[in-house]
Order: sequence, then structure tokens, then C-alpha cells
Amino acid sequence: MVPFDPPDSEPSIGIFRALVLVSLGLLLSGCVQLGPKLVQAGRNDYNQVLAQTNDEEMLLNLVRLRYGDSPVFMDVTSVSTSFNWQQGLGAQALQYEPDSVDSNVGVRGNLDYSESPTITYTPLAGADFVRSVLTPIRLESFILLARSGWTVDRLLRVMVSRMNGLDNAFQASGPTPPAEPPFEEFRQAAQALRALQTQGLVTSGYRNAADASALALRIEPEAAGSAALAELSALTGLRRTTGVIALDNNAKRQRSDGLGLELRSLAGVMFFLSHGVDVPQHDIEAGRVTVTLSASGEPFDWERVVGDLLDVKSQHRPPADATIAVKYRGTWFYIDDTDVQSKYTFMLLRQLGALQAGNIERVAPVLTLPVGGR
Repeated sequence: MVPFDPPDSEPSIGIFRALVLVSLGLLLSGCVQLGPKLVQAGRNDYNQVLAQTNDEEMLLNLVRLRYGDSPVFMDVTSVSTSFNWQQGLGAQALQYEPDSVDSNVGVRGNLDYSESPTITYTPLAGADFVRSVLTPIRLESFILLARSGWTVDRLLRVMVSRMNGLDNAFQASGPTPPAEPPFEEFRQAAQALRALQTQGLVTSGYRNAADASALALRIEPEAAGSAALAELSALTGLRRTTGVIALDNNAKRQRSDGLGLELRSLAGVMFFLSHGVDVPQHDIEAGRVTVTLSASGEPFDWERVVGDLLDVKSQHRPPADATIAVKYRGTWFYIDDTDVQSKYTFMLLRQLGALQAGNIERVAPVLTLPVGGR
């Protein structure tokens, strides 16, 4: 090998220096902490997926109930993941004799990224879970939701099966009834209370701060003489129409001294809302669902009861504009993204599920999936 000729070697030396600087720059950039960026991207992705799949599971269970199939709940109890990032970079410059064509300048490097998540599923089952699903919702939960911003008519229609002798499709709290249920007078009473609430004339709370069981409604004196209050009184039998009115569970008949609310269980709420599922005609004709008949013997339209609360549409192709969609028995069931009222009712259902299932004892995990990916 002939010694380098300084004048002729200057271009190679410049290239080599440039490669060294580039290599150092890339290596130094690798010292920047990647952890925060991975958390920012990964946490949001997991959050969205968990929320979406929870909603899909609830919708799937509503569809199952409409078909008379058993619902199943799977809880994601833990998500853990590990990240691995490796990188390397090198530069090399060689020059042989001045006239040689074998001079060599090059850069080599490697980048490697891997993620290994572990997801644990827990089936919600056992006596504690079944009891929490079948136990009537507590009246305190009704008050809590009412004071958190939910409208009183939505709460009444979703959560309550009877009020002062007025039936709200009472039999719809279980499997689909064969005959048309009474519901119209209950809805009128709920709308009257909503009209008072809109005007700020009715609030809910406790008659005695020291007694958590002394629940009540307060109707302001300004409501006296209003059409809404007169209608509420006529439908429920209330005589004392202003001031503090007792609120309890004695709901089988009209009362002059208070309002009695018979609340559904979580299972009852789900059965009730499942009648908002649009069943394909071919499944109806095949006898896969119970058909409710009106007094005239015609098929009863459940949209009259729940259509403005929850409307679950169905079609054979995947929906293009759905906020939640699941495929079951070869059909796509979904809630349209523009159907705000259905989305609110579905949100309320999710909150009721959390309230009822919050203290249950979970069984041991049966399925843990380590998933490796690059």
C-alpha cells in the first residue's frame, strides 16, 4: 500500500469527517428519552381500544338479550407492556493507491423496536356478580344520577318500572312479553316532571341530612297552578303538590303523600333497552325472537316505548357511520354516530353497570395473553 498523497486525500478525509459528524449526531439523538413518547402514544391507544371494546361488549349483550341468548361479561383487569429499543451506527472510510478504484466509504447501522403486552381477562361470574345484576338499583343511585346532570325523564323511563301505580312496560324488565305493555301514562308523568325540572321547580335530595334513607323531591311554590304539576298530580294521585314530597319504593298504587318508584335491576334495564334492537325481518319470520302483539293482534312496535331512548339499527353490511357496531348471527347491529339520544342512553347504561358491579368479587383470571410484536 502506497502512503496517502495529502493533496489527493483531502476529499476522502472530508468525506470521512462528515460521516463521523453524522454518526455522532445520530448516536446523540439516540440518547433522547423515548419512554415519554411511547407512553403518550401507547396509553392513548390502549385507552381508546378499552373504551371501544367495553361499549361493543355491552351492545353485543343487548342484542343477545333481544334474541333470548345469555349475556357474557369479560373484564380487562390488567394491561402491562414492555418496550425495547436498540440502535447502532458506524462509519468507515478506506482509501488505497491514488489510482485505485477500490476506495471505500460507507455507513452501517441498525434499529430495532419491540413491544410485548400482557392482557388479563376476567369473566364476571359467580353468585356475587349475579346478585349485583339482579338486585334492584338503589334509590340513592337514582338521586345521585339526577343530581349529576341526567334529566329526570330519561332516568325514570330507563330505571323505573312503576311509579304510583303507573306501569312503565313493567313486563319488559325481563324476556320480551307476548302482549303490549302499558306505558303511556307513565311517560306523561315523566314528561311532566321533566317540564318542572326544566323550569328549575323541582330538585331531589334528602329530607333529613342525618338520615340517608329519607329521600325526597322538593317542588317549589312557584310551580303551583302550572299545567305540568296539575298533570303530575292527576296521574299519580298526589295531593300535596308543593314543598317536600317523600320519595320511596312504595309504587304499586296511587298515593297522595309521596312518589313511590319501583326500580329495575341492571338486568331489567338491559332487557328493557334490548327492545330498542332492530331485528332483521328474516329472523322474525324464522321465529328467532318473541313478537309482542298489540290488543288488535298486530305486531307491537317497541319504538313507541324505547325508540327515542335507544335505537340499535341493523344491516347486512358493515355500517359506514357508526359510533358502536357489532356483528351477531350474520347481521351488523350498530348505533348511528349522529343519534345523540341513543348515545346518551348508552352512556347512562354504562354508568349504571359501573354502579351495580362496582363492589362485586371477581373470580380468578382464566385467560392471560402475552402478545409479542414488532
